Amino acid sequence: MPQGPALTSPEAGPLNGKPFCPDTLRDVGRGAGGFPVRHSLWGMLLAVPLTAFGQGKEAKAPKPAAAAVKAVPGAPGVNWEGQVLRATGAGAPDLKASNPGQARLGAERTARQSAVQNLMDQAGRLHISAGRTVADELAREEVRKRVEAAMSGYKVVARRFFSDSGVELDVEVPLSVLTASLFSPPAADTVIPINGAGAKKYTGLVVDARGLGVQPVLAPRLLDDSGKALYGAAALANERRAVAAVAAWFQSLDAAKKASLVGDKPLVVKAKGSKGSDLVLASEDAKALAEANTRFLAEGRVVIVTQ
Repeated sequence: MPQGPALTSPEAGPLNGKPFCPDTLRDVGRGAGGFPVRHSLWGMLLAVPLTAFGQGKEAKAPKPAAAAVKAVPGAPGVNWEGQVLRATGAGAPDLKASNPGQARLGAERTARQSAVQNLMDQAGRLHISAGRTVADELAREEVRKRVEAAMSGYKVVARRFFSDSGVELDVEVPLSVLTASLFSPPAADTVIPINGAGAKKYTGLVVDARGLGVQPVLAPRLLDDSGKALYGAAALANERRAVAAVAAWFQSLDAAKKASLVGDKPLVVKAKGSKGSDLVLASEDAKALAEANTRFLAEGRVVIVTQ
């Protein structure tokens, strides 16, 4: 599908050729869709006013659209620290549309469909646990439908409009939405019990797993020496499943300790080993965790540090 060049900034002038994004009033790159450049009649009509403005000595930049969405940093893919999944959807205009407005509406519809498909592709690459991916679960039709519905609830974080009426959308979905669509609430006999007794001494948990070679997964577990599960997806409270992922993953211990997810008084423990994607805690740390009020575990306030 064809897509024209991004709108040219009036300040840059028509010879500069910098792409222009009316939503953010900043330079943007070439469209991720990789569509060949074709100048449609609409593209030329839209470009003429911009060229005329660019030649004026007192040219003024056009005002951004009322529905502008500010861009945020982050490439398509998973952000384990921020616990979000990102993708870009691209839509080329329908050259048979009756006017540029209709062409742009059609392009945005296509971009939204593309965004969902790209989110599904990104999600499929993620590991739920060692040796088990989201793609494995998507092979089941009922799971695919749930995940696709969850991905359709994305948030648009940036829009880019092109001079031929093409559109690109940057979107993101919290990982918690993905995990909630993948995991059903656990049966009563598989729930990981939480200790709610005693004073609330800690606000979250930081697990130092540096040097173990573990990779981020959606459903990590914490075990004691005997193999008993101390934490995992089965520990999350039902009301938190749609808003909290199982854990965030950081590469800096200092940054992890300061993460808002774990609050200002996190308990820091050391993982002494791993079994696949499960982390085995040192005996004294497992004991400290078992004796503490761990309501924060039911809320998913856990950060794992790798390197």
